[in-house]
Amino acid sequence: MVLGDFRIERPAYQTGQSDTLAWLAAAHTQSASLTAEAGFDRNAHEQQLRRVLDRCACSPEKISRRGHVLEEQTHRRWSEMEIYDLTQSAHGSGMGVRSRAFQKHALRIFERMYEAEPTAPSDLIHVTCTGYVSPSAAQQLVAARGWGETTRVTHAYHMGCYAAFPALRMAAGALHAPPAASSTAPPRVDIVHTELCSLHLDPSRHELEQLVVQSLFADGIIRYSATREAAEAPGLRVLALDELIVPETAGDMSWVASDWGMEMTLSRNVPARIGAALRGFVSRLYEKAGLDVARDLKDSAFAIHPGGPKIIEGIGRALELGDAQLEPSQDILFEYGNMSSATLPHVWQRLVAERRVPSNTIVCSLAFGPGLTVCGGIFQKR
Repeated sequence: MVLGDFRIERPAYQTGQSDTLAWLAAAHTQSASLTAEAGFDRNAHEQQLRRVLDRCACSPEKISRRGHVLEEQTHRRWSEMEIYDLTQSAHGSGMGVRSRAFQKHALRIFERMYEAEPTAPSDLIHVTCTGYVSPSAAQQLVAARGWGETTRVTHAYHMGCYAAFPALRMAAGALHAPPAASSTAPPRVDIVHTELCSLHLDPSRHELEQLVVQSLFADGIIRYSATREAAEAPGLRVLALDELIVPETAGDMSWVASDWGMEMTLSRNVPARIGAALRGFVSRLYEKAGLDVARDLKDSAFAIHPGGPKIIEGIGRALELGDAQLEPSQDILFEYGNMSSATLPHVWQRLVAERRVPSNTIVCSLAFGPGLTVCGGIFQKR
C-alpha cells in the first residue's frame, strides 16, 4: 500500500498564538463574570489569566499560529457568536449547536475538496474526533455526486490523535476487499480528516490542565489516498503498522462527549509513560518491517505526532534521536498547532515534499492517544 496525493486545506481563519492566548484569557474572564460576586474586577482577572497562560500554556515560540473555522475566535463580540455567546451561558452553546456547526463546516470541506474530482474513490474513510452526525459529510458527498454504487463510506471516529493509523488499517483491508459491483477503476481509498477542535472549548473550565489543552489544539483538514503499488509518484510505501495499549494508563488521557462540547483530560504523566513503553514498541515495529532498529534507526526520518513540545522532546530522549529527526514534527506544531488526527498526515506530506529526505529513506511514524494507545508505522519514501 502506498500513501500519496496529499491535499491540505487551511481553515478560513488564522490567528497568531499570542492573540489566541489573549482571546482565551478574555473568554474565560467573560465566562467568570456571569457567576462572579459583586465587585468582580474584570481587568485584574483577565491579566491574571494571561500571566498564567504565559507561564504554563504552549508559547508563541513553540506554536506560531493556529487555524480555526470559526470567525468567533478573531473578535470579542460575544453576543454575536453562535458557539461562544458568553453573555448567555458561561459554557457557550450546548453540544447540539456545536454538532450542527460541525455538520455545516464538514460538508463544506468535503464539497470543496472534491469539487474538481473527476473519478470516484472505491472507498472513502472519514476520520474525526470532533463531530458525529448521520448521515455524515462523507455520505452526503457520495450521495450528491452520484457515487453511491461505486464508493463505500467508512467512519473512523473518536480515537483522537492516533486515528490516522487505524484508518490505514481500514484502507489496507478495503484495497484487498472485492470491489463494488459497478466499479471498474483500480481501487483507491481516500482518507479525509476534518478535525474542528475550535468547536469544543468550555471557557467555564479554568483549571490549569484545561488552559494547557486549550492552548494546543487547532483545526486541521487534509485528504490523501491509499493505493496498491502502481504508477511511480511521490509517496510513502507502508512496510509495517502496529499498536499497543500501555497497561495501567487508562486514566491518563480521555476525550469525552460532554454537555458543552468534547472534554479532554490530560495527565502530566503522559510523556513519561509513553517514553517508558516506546523503545520496546519501536524495536518490534522495525522487526515487523524486516529491519534492524540498532542498525536502521539512526538513518531513519521520523514523523512523530506533535502532541505538544514535551511529547516531541520526550520521544527524542527515549529513542536518542537527533535534532534533524525531530525537526519535521516540531515544524508542523509551530506552523499549525496540534490538529488531533490530522496532524500526523501533515508531517507525512512534509516528508514526501522535503527534498532533503531522499527516495528510499525509511520513515518511522508514531502517534499517541487515549488508552494510552501507542500507534506506529514504518514507511519507505518513494
